[in-house]
Amino acid sequence: MKTSKTIRCLIIDDELSSQRVLQHFIAETEVLELKQTCSNTTEAFKYLQLNDTIDLLFLDINMPQQTGLEFYKTLQNAPKVIFTTAYPQYAVDGFEVNAIDYLLKPISYERFLIAVRKVLDKTSSIEKPEDFIILKENKTLHKVFFADIQFAEAFGDYVKVHLKDKTIITHSTFLKFTTQLPNYFIRTHKSFSINLNKMHQVSGNQIHIGLHIIPIGQTYKATVLKALNL
Repeated sequence: MKTSKTIRCLIIDDELSSQRVLQHFIAETEVLELKQTCSNTTEAFKYLQLNDTIDLLFLDINMPQQTGLEFYKTLQNAPKVIFTTAYPQYAVDGFEVNAIDYLLKPISYERFLIAVRKVLDKTSSIEKPEDFIILKENKTLHKVFFADIQFAEAFGDYVKVHLKDKTIITHSTFLKFTTQLPNYFIRTHKSFSINLNKMHQVSGNQIHIGLHIIPIGQTYKATVLKALNL
């Protein structure tokens, strides 16, 4: 699901095959939204002049007429940039303009996700760090706002993160995951942590969240009652 904080992207690359790879990767990555693909810097400049909504450029360095690096240096209030190229010797030049990352073609999706994570880390240093968490499920990154999580459930070497409309299964220990949650989450059981704001009722040793029934473990009962002012 797209949010107002989705990262809006622009691809600038003169190679059709590279455009298609990046288009596919962006489509597979929930936190990204592709706004436009440009085949040269002239097209990109015109687009950026008319649209100030781009957060991230995927910018090829080695292009005819004007290199991606030369183009980026001309931009005022430039978006974040991830450079892409088949030539590793350009990497140092890319980092001289504070590029987020540098992707060497052919680009794998796993390496692409590493670069996206760096963008998200930069973004989260500006936003309140408690607002959201990035969850990886298979090869997909999900940007999930803590306030949207109903409860989390231990699932072996994974954690089931239950939202209102879907469940995300991410690889993590339950302890590690719960330590990242804000203080309006409370552990009710060795295998469950709930968002207190999503709770509907308490009945005996059970908490109801929507159609879900969450157990209250004996070890956690006193803490739960205290949190509920009971």
